[in-house]
Amino acid sequence: MVRFVQIGRSMWVLPLVLGSTVALADEAIPTIDSGDTAFVALCSLVVLLMTLPGLALFYGGMARTKNVLSILMQVFCTASLMSVLFAIYGYSLTFSNGGSLQAVIGGLDKLFMVGITKDSVVGTIPEYLYFLFMLLFAAITPAIIVGGFAERMKFSAVMVFMAVWLTINYIPMAHMAWGGGWVFDLGVQDFAGGNVVHLNVGIAALVGAWLLGRRRGFGTPSLAPHNMTMTLTGGSLLWVGWLGFCGGCALAANGYAMLVMVNTMLASCAGALGWMVVEWQHRGRPSMFGALSGAIAGLVAITPACGFVGPMGAILLGFIAGPVCVWSVEKLKPMIGLDDAFDVFGVHGVAGILGGLLTPVFAMTAIGGQGFAEGRDLFSQLLVNGGAILFSILFSAITSLIAYKVAGMLCGGLRVDEETEVDGLDLSSHGEVGYKYSN
Repeated sequence: MVRFVQIGRSMWVLPLVLGSTVALADEAIPTIDSGDTAFVALCSLVVLLMTLPGLALFYGGMARTKNVLSILMQVFCTASLMSVLFAIYGYSLTFSNGGSLQAVIGGLDKLFMVGITKDSVVGTIPEYLYFLFMLLFAAITPAIIVGGFAERMKFSAVMVFMAVWLTINYIPMAHMAWGGGWVFDLGVQDFAGGNVVHLNVGIAALVGAWLLGRRRGFGTPSLAPHNMTMTLTGGSLLWVGWLGFCGGCALAANGYAMLVMVNTMLASCAGALGWMVVEWQHRGRPSMFGALSGAIAGLVAITPACGFVGPMGAILLGFIAGPVCVWSVEKLKPMIGLDDAFDVFGVHGVAGILGGLLTPVFAMTAIGGQGFAEGRDLFSQLLVNGGAILFSILFSAITSLIAYKVAGMLCGGLRVDEETEVDGLDLSSHGEVGYKYSN
């Protein structure tokens, strides 16, 4: 999570991290800018909107009728739990100085939010606002994983898994990338969390799908989304929130933040069109679900690139991401044979990898990009981005496996019994139903 400042044709980076920022000798005392504060506050609100109700409705519509409430519950309660844990220890471990362990994890200086006051400032915004913005990232990221194991995991196991995963995966990943850790020092071109968020959850969902096994009826029409209107509503809210998700990472109301938001918008549009064209040709007719999935694929792919590319590069990246994710869902998923229920890996994982690898390509000034840091060229930046992606895949796979295993041990297994799965998780797990029908 960095703030980029354009100087001529080159780009340098000013990290906005707590406890690890190296202050310049002549740097002025930080003061709050009301315009930046209002902008980031608005971005925070729309990021919350993309989680609740956006992600919940997006996933809820994909579930079967008997499981819709369980999906809403899992997303809602995951976001709530992650927020509380982030306040207690996550923020400190992510953004405080970790001393000798700074390369991999932060410190405990701000445990229980100690030392944060209404007068604390990060950059040009109140620290409470910076905390809120980063909390919302921590809230939505684990919740995305719900789509991988949907309709078959115990609610208790979901909650335990999320708590462990946040602690051993997300917090270290976020610190290493945004809090002054070793990944940050590499100079990876990843503006808003291609690795920390999307690739990370894609791998976690894949591991969960492997451990839990397939849903009963996997590969049959019985598992088709039950309410595309709900999914469209949720997906559209995701799109709205994504503009704040990426744009707010500039932490300032300026032209650069607007470039980020324009890039995010255009990539999503291009992703929807790219998926639609391929599906139209492949199946003979375009689907609403396909167009929406393409829009999400474009949003995922542009997340690491939005601060480095130009508008035309964003369009090209979206057009590429849509068809690639069609392939991942239609071809790669059957090859792997795992029931990633709502295609978290197929969209978030694959588009996250794609976006991370293509960011340096479209960052070239020759095609309208923002260029590279001094001393970097396309090849060297590709090596850095590729190395960070490989690390993220391995780290996510290992930590996610541990988190699932811990949840399984503490909850008597991960998966609900056969009778519960057949009857549906709504009534059996929560004593409620998503829909109540009357004669």
